[in-house]
Amino acid sequence: MHCPDDLNQMTTTTATPRTADTEQEHPYIHWILNGILGAFFLADVCWSNHGMEWDGALLALAAAVNITALSRQIPFQNVLLAVGITAVVGSLAHGLSALHGVGIPFGPIYFHEICGGKILDSVPWPIPLLWIVALFSSRGTARVILRPWRKLKSYGYWLIGLTAVLVMVFDLALEPYAVGALHLWSWQITKIPVTWYGVSPLNFISWAFVTLLILAFATPTLIKKKPGSRTPLDLNPLLIWLGAIVLFAAACARAALWPAVAVDGVAALLILALAIPGARW
Repeated sequence: MHCPDDLNQMTTTTATPRTADTEQEHPYIHWILNGILGAFFLADVCWSNHGMEWDGALLALAAAVNITALSRQIPFQNVLLAVGITAVVGSLAHGLSALHGVGIPFGPIYFHEICGGKILDSVPWPIPLLWIVALFSSRGTARVILRPWRKLKSYGYWLIGLTAVLVMVFDLALEPYAVGALHLWSWQITKIPVTWYGVSPLNFISWAFVTLLILAFATPTLIKKKPGSRTPLDLNPLLIWLGAIVLFAAACARAALWPAVAVDGVAALLILALAIPGARW
């Protein structure tokens, strides 16, 4: 009469270790990528004569670390689907903005040759990686900040909203770095008189809206559906987000773009202050 209960207990007992093993499969790859990324980051910040190839490698490493960090929490196929959605939607948005006479949603943008070869003669290859890094490092940072409030029914909405805000701040720091320091792209003049290093404020708002659009499709794949203990604290996305802001600030400092350096510093300190309580919780 007790066989079914015993069988259920046995199944639960034996299934848990396999789940844990699956989530921690090949963890050394994740940490090796972290170590290489850290070395590239330090060299990039300290060495001012790097080329676009170096920055592209750093961007690819940051994207890879975000992917491996996510794969430690949810199935890898879910990660690939979410990453694909992010890369495609983000690239399409930038491709439309680069089309002559369109300029939607970010505004009329022109990518210079130094930005790299273009995918389908439209968007430079670093753009999909840039979206992966910006969105998933922002989402992971938002998870750390909101960690004490995970039990709220509205937590998911707060996570999506804060992710969009963090992506917008990420782009606020990115534009002076890309436009003023490295000259990766430039923006055409619009009717809006107020700009941030030639960038219309509508660009930053559009980054937030595109992020919301991506998350509307990608969020179902990012939800951990298997019941279990609370997800362990993952500081990788926070460190990547802060590292990107520091890298942007360092390049802007070398180019004497001091207002951008000041904004980057304030943004990094503010997000760090907001994340510390969540990291300690």
